[in-house]
Amino acid sequence: MSKTLDEIDLKILNELQADGRMTNVELAKRVGISPPPCLRRVRALEDEGYIQGYRALLDPRRLGFDVTVFASVHLSSQADADLRAFEDFVRDEPLVRECWMLSGEVDFILKCVAPDMATFQDFVTQLTAAPHVRNVRTSLVLQNSKYAAAVPLEMKVPE
Repeated sequence: MSKTLDEIDLKILNELQADGRMTNVELAKRVGISPPPCLRRVRALEDEGYIQGYRALLDPRRLGFDVTVFASVHLSSQADADLRAFEDFVRDEPLVRECWMLSGEVDFILKCVAPDMATFQDFVTQLTAAPHVRNVRTSLVLQNSKYAAAVPLEMKVPE
């Protein structure tokens, strides 16, 4: 059974989304409780799956990944085994950073990064040859106007 989130839990989640590196002492100060119960709450939020992990957000361009592309993939079969096989294929592809199964005309949308267009084109060749792939449409990202990795907790009301 999931934990009921109160105002303090939501503050903790909001603060950790903004800075996952802060110490428990700093987090406790920001949310208005002492460190021991703060740590207990954080551990409970982790155990319940509200906090899935901690990581650094890296700038792909600074690391030489200058190309970002969204690929819309339409499969020839939507049988469960075929969908799972495609997901397994995508999980093994390092250029694919996100994969979302969709309803409607497109079965999957992939967010991909690559160091250059030639590398991405090589990947598209592999992608179009993957089992059950009917067609692939790609859209090159020109500019990112918004990147909000955080969940909009300001819209969540404590339960």
